[in-house]
Amino acid sequence: MNHTRGGTFYIKDVSAVTGLSKQVIRKWEERYDIIQPVRHENGYRLYSKEDINTLLTIKSLQKKGFSIKQAANFAKEGLLTEEKAEVQSNSVFNPNLNDYVIQLIEKGYTCNELDLIVVLKQAYHFYGLEKFLTTVVSPFLIEVGDRWESGEWDEYQESVSSMVVKDFLVQIRRNFQYADKASLVLGACLPHEHHEIPVHYILLRFMLRGWKTTLIGASPAPGSIQSLVTRLKPRKVLLSASTTLPFEKDPDLLKTLDLFAAENKTIEFYLGGAGAMLYTKDKMINNICVTNSIEDILSLKQ
Repeated sequence: MNHTRGGTFYIKDVSAVTGLSKQVIRKWEERYDIIQPVRHENGYRLYSKEDINTLLTIKSLQKKGFSIKQAANFAKEGLLTEEKAEVQSNSVFNPNLNDYVIQLIEKGYTCNELDLIVVLKQAYHFYGLEKFLTTVVSPFLIEVGDRWESGEWDEYQESVSSMVVKDFLVQIRRNFQYADKASLVLGACLPHEHHEIPVHYILLRFMLRGWKTTLIGASPAPGSIQSLVTRLKPRKVLLSASTTLPFEKDPDLLKTLDLFAAENKTIEFYLGGAGAMLYTKDKMINNICVTNSIEDILSLKQ
């Protein structure tokens, strides 16, 4: 990363991290006085981590329908308590990205796999596993997904970043120690679902709390989830669908899984992911808890 000591960044780095062109950054800076870069002795502007987060906040507000002027005023002056609560409840603001997330975004932008791994290792050793997951992995993946969906990043940038994170989480899970008598939680993607990172993420969160985990990876064969649950008898089953494709490919899938959960009353079944939340919002489900809150599931004791 081309930045100086003190956590300041050159404008090309800011552009890579925020997805804003150099021209837009300069325009917002001059027109709305929202950031105050310092001048290096060679004449180049140097931006801080706070400047980057301010730009990301304005960009997020703009996507929610605010004008640039409104967004700049909110970012510069702060919101009234009521306004702030309303805006934050609608997830307008990005979380305050730390230095490691900012570095990961830059490395992901340039598809630098080796540097992505180095930054992940540094962040993991600096924070420890739980804080690494919540303050580095989760914010970074949210940024990657948002940039891919908006077209700021292409498929290669998204896939490289996601692949490196997934492989890193897999290595952590393989080397994690747990008690032999620990309760078992089984995590599974639904058939035709290829996004398995959310499952790795939540299983690691469970392992930190003393659970033993088993993973059924991307796009398992129809019936394999039921077969493995019957054989292993886990305490909890976590089903994930980031897209609605599993339900489109098999319209009876949700009903089949709900009936299976009814036949296994001693096992707790959960279903989450953006696709699951979207598909099930008007569906009747009796035996599977549909939730996108990891904290709600983690709060339940073994």
